[in-house]
Amino acid sequence: MPRITPNLWFDTQGEEAAAFYCSVFPNSRITHVAHYGEAGPRPAGTVLTVDFELDGQRYVALNGGPEFTFDEAVSLSIDCADQDEVDHYWTKLSEGGEEGPCGWLKDRYGLSWQVVPRRLEELLADPDAARADRAMKAMLGMKKLDVAALEAAADGTA
Repeated sequence: MPRITPNLWFDTQGEEAAAFYCSVFPNSRITHVAHYGEAGPRPAGTVLTVDFELDGQRYVALNGGPEFTFDEAVSLSIDCADQDEVDHYWTKLSEGGEEGPCGWLKDRYGLSWQVVPRRLEELLADPDAARADRAMKAMLGMKKLDVAALEAAADGTA
């Protein structure tokens, strides 16, 4: 199967954004930077694309201009092992951005992320529908997801 690579459209901040994302995620790196040539449409020498990897997943940042911006129709979801990972990614990615509901945020470049603890998925899939509903109700009232609060809600002790 061919490799699928998400391409992220930026105005002019592709290289800056790629460097930021690589600083947030382990085992990440910028692998190539290409520049516009004389044919344009941007000035020769300015950054065209930045190839980068976030923990082995390849991405391309394209400096395509102001015509398109990010919205919540597309987001990147982070599968967090525990509350420490949730806290780490939430803090780093929301800095200069905007916190949203239910574990969603927009980073400083406008890209939407979902910072989700694995435990939430387990609670929402609980065979006891009442436990799952209580966890869902608790999640709907949160911005950054809190594993202990989700568990307490599922258990009916919150």
